[in-house]
Amino acid sequence: MNNRIRVPQVRVIDENDKQLGVLETHIALNIARDRGLDLVEVSPSANPPVCRIIDYGKFKYEQRKKEAIAKKKQIRIVVKEVKVGIATQDHDLSFKADHIRKFLSKGERVKVSLWFKGREIAHPELGRVILNKVIAKIKDIGQIERPPSLMGKVMSMFIIPIPGVGKKRGSDGKQKVEKAKDQNEQSNSKAV
Repeated sequence: MNNRIRVPQVRVIDENDKQLGVLETHIALNIARDRGLDLVEVSPSANPPVCRIIDYGKFKYEQRKKEAIAKKKQIRIVVKEVKVGIATQDHDLSFKADHIRKFLSKGERVKVSLWFKGREIAHPELGRVILNKVIAKIKDIGQIERPPSLMGKVMSMFIIPIPGVGKKRGSDGKQKVEKAKDQNEQSNSKAV
């Protein structure tokens, strides 16, 4: 930018996207100063390097604004984790399955981790039995993205919501509840 440009000649494009041609660097700097703008190198690898005459502060401001808009529009994938063990009883599995259902209905991915303690690692088939029970309890709302796999002392699997079930994401990336479902629930409560 400006005096940091060390090459003798540059190809210059003005603020109206009009090419001024190949100029000496000091002449291009004088043109930019006369217009009250900055000379910014946009393509240093070209021969000769390409420079633009722009208002650098305004350029940076617009660039930050575009990045902020892009950040708002991106959809963040949330992964919730539910931990279980080999000794987890059926009632506790049902309780944890309810939590998984709640997460899946919000459109979030769920990681189910089964931790082996001590000598339990000698029986990974018991862990698969527990994870299969969890799968059976949530199969109507979720599907397996990655089947159970053993890494060290942890057996884990990923579950994602079945498309079209539960809440949906809008174009802004936020969750929206299906209106028809809410209206049906309200009419059913009034009828009772």
